[in-house]
Amino acid sequence: MLTSDILTRAVETLRRGGVIALPTETVYGLAANCEDELAVRRVFAIKGRPATHPLIVHVARASELPSWARHVPEEAWRLAEAFWPGPLTLVLPRTARATDAVTGGQDTVALRVPNHPVALAVLDALGGGVAAPSANRFGRVSPTTAEHVRVDLGDEVDLILDGGPCTVGVESTIVDLSGKEPMVLRPGGLAVEELERVLGRKVPVRASATVRVSGSLASHYAPRAGVVLSEPAEVMSRVTSLRARGHNVGVLGPPGLTLPPGVPRYDVPEDPAGAARALYTRLREADEQGHDVLVACLPRAEGLGIAVRDRLSRAAAPRPAGG
Repeated sequence: MLTSDILTRAVETLRRGGVIALPTETVYGLAANCEDELAVRRVFAIKGRPATHPLIVHVARASELPSWARHVPEEAWRLAEAFWPGPLTLVLPRTARATDAVTGGQDTVALRVPNHPVALAVLDALGGGVAAPSANRFGRVSPTTAEHVRVDLGDEVDLILDGGPCTVGVESTIVDLSGKEPMVLRPGGLAVEELERVLGRKVPVRASATVRVSGSLASHYAPRAGVVLSEPAEVMSRVTSLRARGHNVGVLGPPGLTLPPGVPRYDVPEDPAGAARALYTRLREADEQGHDVLVACLPRAEGLGIAVRDRLSRAAAPRPAGG
């Protein structure tokens, strides 16, 4: 519960250059005042995040867009009206208010209005924007509860606001509107089909683009265990093969999945929205059991299933040295 005292403390912490953990509907964010460069750089340091990896600016309402973006096309306004507050991030040409520390030195800025009463109350009281990447170590599994943040970051965060479990469970969909045609740079908590419905045309999902955005690296969202991707029909054979080679195997998949005796299953609902909501919590639960390999069933490539497949594919990608 956000009391007036806690809200005042949160805003004062941000204004004096502190860093707080903030709940949103997608994941918990590690928030700093966008216009305090030292505070923003502290976010990078706490996460261990590369300075060239841009952050998303969270604002309280769509009417603030022109102060951060020097050109807001008509399609951006349509999407904002349809989906904000919500799990949608828009990439637009930046104004001087969006600094290099936030944008990674690019000429674009990523903006969104989160759909969570705690986040909106803080943003409204602050009267500005916060940079808020996920509140975890860079490249690892994103937090969807305040306890996840405490486990990951502990005392490095000045204040953790507990807004309960995140209702969406995966990061926002990022849409680039800085060029001639809209494109999705990161699938997320808003289905591509919904974007296309509002815009009245196809919106491609690009595996690579010249604009850098959050969560776009090949290896990301990764648990400590190695992740092996599988279609449901192939899970039994993959598990059997891995166990024969001496691996401690867990399975991330739907409740009805049949497995060899003694193999733990971390249930993820078959419906795409349920899978998105449960994904990061189940990955963390599997890590707590010490598996060295996690076989992950891929959901249908539709709706939020596209975002879940994206996160699992990045979790399964080869990790950089030291990652």
